[in-house]
Amino acid sequence: MRHHAHGFWISDAPPAEPREPLSGNRVADFAIAGGGYTGMWAAWWIKQQAPGAEVVLLESDVCGHGPSGRNGGFCNSMWFSLPTLVRRFGEQRALAVCRAAEASVDAIGEWCRDQEVDARFRRGGYMQVSTCAAQDGTWRPVLEETERLGVGDVVVELGPEGVAARCRSPRLRGGAYFPSGANLDPARLAAGLRSRLIDAGVVVAERTPMRRFREHDGAIVVEHAGGELRAGRLVLATGGHLLRVGGLRHSLTGTSSHMVVTEPVPDLLEEIGWTGGESISDSRAMLHYFRTTVDGRIAFGWGGGRIVYGARLGQRVDVDASMAPQVEAHLKSFFPGLEGRRVEQAWGGPIDVSPTHLPMIRTLGSRVVAGFGYTGNGVGPSQMLGRALASLTLDRRDEHTELALVDPPRALVPPEPFRWAGGSLIRRAILRKERLEEEERSVDALTRAVCGIPERIGIHVGR
Repeated sequence: MRHHAHGFWISDAPPAEPREPLSGNRVADFAIAGGGYTGMWAAWWIKQQAPGAEVVLLESDVCGHGPSGRNGGFCNSMWFSLPTLVRRFGEQRALAVCRAAEASVDAIGEWCRDQEVDARFRRGGYMQVSTCAAQDGTWRPVLEETERLGVGDVVVELGPEGVAARCRSPRLRGGAYFPSGANLDPARLAAGLRSRLIDAGVVVAERTPMRRFREHDGAIVVEHAGGELRAGRLVLATGGHLLRVGGLRHSLTGTSSHMVVTEPVPDLLEEIGWTGGESISDSRAMLHYFRTTVDGRIAFGWGGGRIVYGARLGQRVDVDASMAPQVEAHLKSFFPGLEGRRVEQAWGGPIDVSPTHLPMIRTLGSRVVAGFGYTGNGVGPSQMLGRALASLTLDRRDEHTELALVDPPRALVPPEPFRWAGGSLIRRAILRKERLEEEERSVDALTRAVCGIPERIGIHVGR
């Protein structure tokens, strides 16, 4: 098994020649820090609405070579977060977010078609399943809210037979199916966005990490290794690296997720009936997620990675030698027919986790906006947030900037070292609880108490 930082999708995509880093001092209308989905979608929509504007995008590596190009490629809406959204924002604002998130999935598919980008977009739906009695019916609050609010067609409950009709596995029980879900090749989408931004005239400066920024004389000055960029507005879209930004470091936690991918196994997929392109996850907090690829592989991930101390991304966030064999073992427990088949690659990446488990936009003064907090569900919503960031940057007020995810009520995480120490303790308790539940064993009171700490201090764990 090849275990490396960039992973299968990036290594399988056509290689990209890095763009020239920025050097010297420069002036632009708009600056964007971060060349993942959020930053690139923001740049795209700024350029679409203000074609004559000078837009400069700074990326520390190559655009799309961070979490945007390494994730599972689940392009989902946010209907599974409807109960959480209703509790925080009320019914109508919650519905507006879910409808915008569903439209974002459609918009990505349409963009790929219109821009002739082969991101291997496939609308096979998303299925949330149970793997033990404790997970049975965890989707019922979503069903109840959708029925109550008159949008029941966005999710369908499946019994064990309905789940097996889409994917047969000894671990899968009942579930819920969300037709609006899709999947894609995350690295190819990122590469397509990068290419079209360059074609549109966006200055893409790679290997140009932002060091810091400051407001000076009616503008934002962005410092980087080669000099300074002076711009009228700044979009921050650097994911977990936003933990370095003073006004944001209490708004998110860094953690990690790890994946493996098999050799092509189309015969096994036929045998188990998993041919409809469904993306699937179980119902754990530290969830397993899995999907097929266009050449018949199984890509399988686990969100049980380590908590990041402060903003120390990299190292075991990307390549953790202890995680790859665990993820492989989990994969084969779901699909025992893989015995004797190769698991070819393993990799990992950071996740920026918000305390509400919802993405958000924060405005920092009058000239800086930041988008972050996807908590593992960023492919679909990033287009939605990117468009809202563009409108805010252009000082426009529209349906995108009216979304409840723009400057929502604050929910904060503790400072370091309490965030890392407390988060690591809670992570271990959740892993223990979920292991015991899957073994159909009782969970001790202490473990349950520790698992309940986040909700007691206003931090939501789960969808």
